[in-house]
Amino acid sequence: MRVSAKADYAVRAMIELAAGGTEGEPCKGELIAEAQDIPMPFLENILAELRHHGLVQSRRGAQGGYWLARLPSEVTIADVIRAVEGPLASVRGERPDELHYRGSAEPLQRVWMALRSNIRDVLERTTLADVVADDLPADVVALLRRS
Repeated sequence: MRVSAKADYAVRAMIELAAGGTEGEPCKGELIAEAQDIPMPFLENILAELRHHGLVQSRRGAQGGYWLARLPSEVTIADVIRAVEGPLASVRGERPDELHYRGSAEPLQRVWMALRSNIRDVLERTTLADVVADDLPADVVALLRRS
């Protein structure tokens, strides 16, 4: 799996909001950009997408900014990546279960499906709260020991 800069920035911005303290208290985009070294124009577009998908809320003005729309324990890394990139794993832009191969390559579809399953397993189990607390799920930690 290749994690794009956009997905990486989105996850880091969401983690920054999750770590930011008071629930529902706005955080300025400039503070997120500075804390995570994300170019501000890129961050603004990402935050707009996250808002469109219901992951963040925002308010304009001097007291404005961004905040999580849900508790950090309710937002998975998968939620964030899907909001800005779409499906977690695809082959040539298609879902693995929609692929059709012939002959000796036919079993390859199952390989792509297994890969998607593993990616989803890690990203759907890991929440923003897990990352902020540096307390990853035990099965994710076990995978780290295998690498």
